[in-house]
Amino acid sequence: MSIQELDSKGRLTIPKEIRDSLGIAKKVLVINAGDHMKMIPLPSDPLQTLHGTFNVRKTFKELRKEAERVAEKEAKADRGSRRTCRS
Repeated sequence: MSIQELDSKGRLTIPKEIRDSLGIAKKVLVINAGDHMKMIPLPSDPLQTLHGTFNVRKTFKELRKEAERVAEKEAKADRGSRRTCRS
């Protein structure tokens, strides 16, 4: 823990030890948490971080058709439950 002072432009310098320990490269996400702030280190290449996360072998058209089928099925189920509730 350390106490830091803002410069005349409101900037804060994060000590090197802290940057290194948290893996902060160039960017952080700053969140206003009410009475304090949170800073979350962001990866220098966010796409590299996501690499391999979405291993989908379907085309966009296939995914869209599947989504439409699911939405249609949910809509039919919703209409059926409304009819049941009215009786």
